[in-house]
Amino acid sequence: MTEKKIERELKGVEREVKRLEFSLKALVTLVLILAAIGGAIGAYIIVSDRSVYIEKSTIEAPEIDLAPVAGGVLENMYVKAGDTVTSDEVVARVGDELVKTKVAGIVTKADATVGQLYNPGQTVVAMIDPSALRVVGQIDENKGLDRIHVGEYATFTVDAFGSRTYTGVVDEVSPEAASGDVVFQISDKRQEQTFDVKVRFDENAYPELKNGMSARLWVSAN
Repeated sequence: MTEKKIERELKGVEREVKRLEFSLKALVTLVLILAAIGGAIGAYIIVSDRSVYIEKSTIEAPEIDLAPVAGGVLENMYVKAGDTVTSDEVVARVGDELVKTKVAGIVTKADATVGQLYNPGQTVVAMIDPSALRVVGQIDENKGLDRIHVGEYATFTVDAFGSRTYTGVVDEVSPEAASGDVVFQISDKRQEQTFDVKVRFDENAYPELKNGMSARLWVSAN
């Protein structure tokens, strides 16, 4: 066998070895990628299995309505929306009656017109108590409601602040379905009921959170 022929055969063997090495590397890379994807999916399933996601959530507090006892003409308005008020502070005068706060808080509505007649009990100023702020999530009864309990740890994000994560604790699960408009339709499918889940958080630690902000909620579950 000539040297040239041997050389050609050796080069052919080298090319085949390189081809096999490339195939092996590609196979190993593919296996690693699949393992990573599988691990991510597994982690997602584990996280999902340990929590209940509630997309429709809002930061809110019960509205406190301030109104005259006797009624009369609105003579003076002393506050505006966004003002911080203290307990027992005068916010308006209706006739000879001074309308006062019962607790400290933030005024959310004060657009009454001076000179307008107000009936007894008719709201002149509305406010909230910041300490009563909660993340209120609405969840369908068949989407994990039975796995949520008072005292469970929760995390949430607020649309206004992107991916920043906040923490809280479930302090109420509504004992009855949220009220809504009754829709009559011809169908064999039962109507799904929606319940409120309320999560308490430290408002002093998160002063940027405001009444009415949209949120997304994850509740640790059994």
